[in-house]
Amino acid sequence: MHIYIIGAGAIGKALAVVLHTEGRSVTLIRGSVDNGVAEQMSIRVLLPDESIIEAPVEMQTLSAFSTLDGIVVLTNKSFGNARLSHSLRAKCGSSPIVLLQNGLGVEQPFIDQEFNAIYRCVLFVTSQSENTHTVRFRPVADCPVGTITGLPQERDRIVAALTTPHFRFVTEQNIQPIIWKKAIINSVFNSVCPLLETDNGIFHRNEAALDIARTVIAECLSVAALQGIELDAHSVEQSLLQISRLSDGQLISTLQDIRAHRETEIDTLNLAIARMATHPVVVTNLLGALTKLKSTLTRL
Repeated sequence: MHIYIIGAGAIGKALAVVLHTEGRSVTLIRGSVDNGVAEQMSIRVLLPDESIIEAPVEMQTLSAFSTLDGIVVLTNKSFGNARLSHSLRAKCGSSPIVLLQNGLGVEQPFIDQEFNAIYRCVLFVTSQSENTHTVRFRPVADCPVGTITGLPQERDRIVAALTTPHFRFVTEQNIQPIIWKKAIINSVFNSVCPLLETDNGIFHRNEAALDIARTVIAECLSVAALQGIELDAHSVEQSLLQISRLSDGQLISTLQDIRAHRETEIDTLNLAIARMATHPVVVTNLLGALTKLKSTLTRL
């Protein structure tokens, strides 16, 4: 099946290159631009061992397609999903949508538009743009893919189509606890790191930063429990530390966005969890509000 990747950021570019080098048919579509000219872009991916893979990737805009027949993978920023769900409804037909996005409720616009096949992937990779043609990519663990609406057999085919030696996916029967676990971890990284103007490694290097992370984790777990999601605080902390060690020196996407004067996804992380809470989650909410304010001020 042809793979359409919507979102030409660091994750989308890395995925397009590794798929192309494995002989998969792939097109990268700009998520924030709806018209423009097609181009072939040579993209370099820097791997953890400092080796480089490079491939010419077809770059398009969504308006160039009347139909998208294949697998539609979303790596765009999730705040664009409401608009994108309307644009894709007539183009996708029965093609499955796979959301490679962080946060809670990012699939809701596609549920509201009654897409037949929606799958959620939880990303355990980091990717950072070095320049327009180069991204630095680090896998942390296999990325689980679960079903929101659709068939298990189709989910399995999607995982097989997307998996490569450098960017691995795995099927997951119960995706919601993993979505929540990663959302909590991202609520730490995507607020503390931008506010401190530091890289992902801060939590394994600095005990004071880790103490703040523990407070956020505890608050978020209490909200998750209200939603019927039971997670272990120690397990969440250990996953956070693993990501921190493996992406030491790398900047979280929210800090990259703030420095580039772009909108962030903090509304689907800290602030989404705060909205769900029936009791105060003071630190989680404050960190999210400060991150959103910082992002807003850089875009004035």
